[in-house]
Amino acid sequence: MPEPSPTPPSVWRLALPVPLPRLFDYRPPAGESAGPEDVGLRVRVPFGTRELVGVVADVGPPEDPAAELKAALERLDPEPVLQGELLESLRWLARYTHAPLGEVLTTALPAALRRGEAMPDTHAWAWQLTEAGQTARERLRAGRPRLLADRLQPGPLDEDRLDLEFEDWRSAARALVKRGLAERVAIPAAAHAPLPAAGPALNLEQQAAVDAVLASAGGFAGLLLDGVTGSGKTEVYLHAIADCLARGKQALVLVPEIGLTPQTLARFRARLGVPVHALHSGLSDNERARTWAAFARGEARVAVGTRSAVFLPLPDAGLIVVDEEHDGSFKQLDGIRYHARDFALVRGKALEVPVLLGSATPSLESLRNAQSGRYEHLRLHARAGQAQAPRVRVCDVRKRPLEAGLSPEMFAAIEQALTADGQVLVFKNRRGYAPVLLCHDCGWSAHCPRCSTPLQGTPMTVHAGGRRLQCHHCGTRRPAPSACPDCGGLALQAQGAGTERIEEALAARFPEVPVVRIDRGTTQRRDALEKLLAQFGTQRGILVGTQMLAKGHDLPNLTLVAVVGVDEGLFSADFRAPEKLAQLLIQVAGRAGRAQRAGEVLLQTHHPDHPLLNTLIAGGYHAFAGAELAQRDAAGFPPFAHMAMLRAEAKQVEACEAFLRMARECLRAQGAPLDLHGPLPAPMPRRAGFQRMQLLLSAADRRSLHGALDGAMPAIHASPEARKVRWSLDVDPVDLY
Repeated sequence: MPEPSPTPPSVWRLALPVPLPRLFDYRPPAGESAGPEDVGLRVRVPFGTRELVGVVADVGPPEDPAAELKAALERLDPEPVLQGELLESLRWLARYTHAPLGEVLTTALPAALRRGEAMPDTHAWAWQLTEAGQTARERLRAGRPRLLADRLQPGPLDEDRLDLEFEDWRSAARALVKRGLAERVAIPAAAHAPLPAAGPALNLEQQAAVDAVLASAGGFAGLLLDGVTGSGKTEVYLHAIADCLARGKQALVLVPEIGLTPQTLARFRARLGVPVHALHSGLSDNERARTWAAFARGEARVAVGTRSAVFLPLPDAGLIVVDEEHDGSFKQLDGIRYHARDFALVRGKALEVPVLLGSATPSLESLRNAQSGRYEHLRLHARAGQAQAPRVRVCDVRKRPLEAGLSPEMFAAIEQALTADGQVLVFKNRRGYAPVLLCHDCGWSAHCPRCSTPLQGTPMTVHAGGRRLQCHHCGTRRPAPSACPDCGGLALQAQGAGTERIEEALAARFPEVPVVRIDRGTTQRRDALEKLLAQFGTQRGILVGTQMLAKGHDLPNLTLVAVVGVDEGLFSADFRAPEKLAQLLIQVAGRAGRAQRAGEVLLQTHHPDHPLLNTLIAGGYHAFAGAELAQRDAAGFPPFAHMAMLRAEAKQVEACEAFLRMARECLRAQGAPLDLHGPLPAPMPRRAGFQRMQLLLSAADRRSLHGALDGAMPAIHASPEARKVRWSLDVDPVDLY
């Protein structure tokens, strides 16, 4: 009998950060072997003319035994950085989003680790006496070295503590080191945090919510904390996290955007008595990597972070909280299009810990899950303490004169609130000076040359008091013309009002009070939002802002919320637009009257009889949600259907159409019960010089949708049409643009 051929040695099967849905085989470096314990390691490898950092996703015989494999350049970690639950959850995410595993793993790692840098140190430094120092301490002469030796005699002291307690200790430490009597040692990161402060007493509904969360400890449960604005949802979070810490577990709190983090961090740090780590895009790469490493090593206990914090390793997980779970910023709109809320639920199930979703305006998907029994529904019907719900008035501005978009009634209400030493929030969800620059003589308007088509122009927003034009879609900027490019006339006018123009008008009308504008333009610097709110303080004044101010900021002296420009959201082709507008209005209105002083909300509109406004004012958010869910059910829209969107971009629209037609045929060939709509031009058909088209997939059940995508995606990736366009797949899209 012929002898069996020898089994080829195992190789590393690497997930690399490239847009290809496959793994790549590499031999380990010379002198090393591949074993199952290597899964999750980072490895540097040659890839064409480049070097890439990949992750070992599998170990086994090569896919093609006859192929001449390249060797990896180096192993970057002594032990895997991705392992256990987190690695398996990321594999699930790659399958669910139908994205290459390498791109998913790269997205989950901090930027410093993606580049191949070493896992950062997370320890602190301390000083202790050596054995010789313990013996010789009593023979030291009086002086600073003796004082320091006496202080170190009970045990090591970290450097931060020495800074507080011992003036000029470093020179004394150097003197002891020279004699071999003291040494510097690494210790676990110091836990510098205030003693836990007592919070307000819980009311009955809050206590019932806390009890429900604690009863779920030790296993997975989805809980929806549905409480009106100002009802004390954060107190429920704090009590649940305190219990989690008492059990020696880690807690992760996701918040919708960077602007919310400083205020939340300060409150959590004061109440929990442990270091609370921040994780958001405003941090340096090294800071983010240190936090990631501290959680991976089990040293950190509590994190408050934005969307990407959902990828933190949680070896001792006890609780995951998603605050403002309805917020659209939890959805990643480029790259790997994951939803942090949904992935938090997946991780919670894998980790067997409760996931608490909180909101005053829950998403219709979450409400539907609560109604069907998938989530436990916890309600907070009333505001905490003595605060009362604000009074809501609709201001009909039809046939009324407007100055910077504000009616005389609005100015009068602002003046009345200021006279009573209150604070005012003027909300306009459009930054800039004005939405469009128009020639009053010929009708020309300034359009973006990179985002407009012959049939559909994209206006450039007026900034800097009319001196600059900027496209908010592609970022193109240019000076405003001094005369009309079409007719040469000088009657150029900025039409409409953004936050800059409203700020200018209010500063002129009320020069004796501070007017502070908060939008993306004024909060680009690190900690800018925190500094602006601190500057505003509790004095009477006016805040002018966009939806950044609708995100949970607590302004106890705010007595009037003036909402300008409701009308833009009342008429939209996006089926989610009514839900987004209702949530925004309720959240903004909820900023008023959150403490002892009564609050009022003034909605300025040209459509005072619109059904959405009437339903919200008469019945609140849940009345709107009930009606909207019924309409979604009748129309076959989520949450009663499951969608995915294929988008394509190219310089020529024909390439987009050819790719999407090919994709449509691949999907049809799967034979799944699937509705395919398109190819169609995107609602914004051109952006940054690229033509844009899309194909919408809809199925009554998730299994049919993913079954069709599983079968079609390999052919779509391999097609020649795919190489001629930039394309993406978005499962569960929240934005149809």
